[in-house]
Amino acid sequence: FFSLGFQVAPETKAVMKWLRSIPFVLSASLHGGELVVTYPYDYSRHPMEEKMFSPTPDEKVFKMLAKAYADAHPVISDRSELRCGGNFVKRGGIINGAEWYSFTGGMADFNYLHTNCFEVTVEVGCEKFPLEEELFTIWHENKGALLNYMEMVHRGIKGIVSDKFGNPIKNARISVRGIQHDVTTGN
Repeated sequence: FFSLGFQVAPETKAVMKWLRSIPFVLSASLHGGELVVTYPYDYSRHPMEEKMFSPTPDEKVFKMLAKAYADAHPVISDRSELRCGGNFVKRGGIINGAEWYSFTGGMADFNYLHTNCFEVTVEVGCEKFPLEEELFTIWHENKGALLNYMEMVHRGIKGIVSDKFGNPIKNARISVRGIQHDVTTGN
């Protein structure tokens, strides 16, 4: 993934180290330039193919997470196709990242492949660099959706893996039948 000869920025290395040291389970990356929520994989299984659907083994979970954000966002959930992001209306305001456009080296893919963290990418508006006076509106459009998304951390299986004495077991592998993607316990 990051061993393809890419130069990784120091701040990216620091975030990668941080993600490996703390058992994050959910994150979102905020971008500008469109109005949609994307989910992994962002890199197509077939690097020569553009716009190719590339699901993870946890496709259903990622769709649920992306929908939790999109459905709580007042503009993304608007059914008008004539607005910013309107070309994603028929998809519910979400799309598999590689199906939209494939790129390598994304943090959402890294998180899924190398940590326990599930990350979506939120494109918060069609302007790549919004003006200062637009930021207040963008914040209010995304605040409720962010809170709704953060609440998703309470979904799924949770608990403590411990030995017969009740001591937590670090780095225990957790497998779910039918999903070819394991997670490990934290400290």
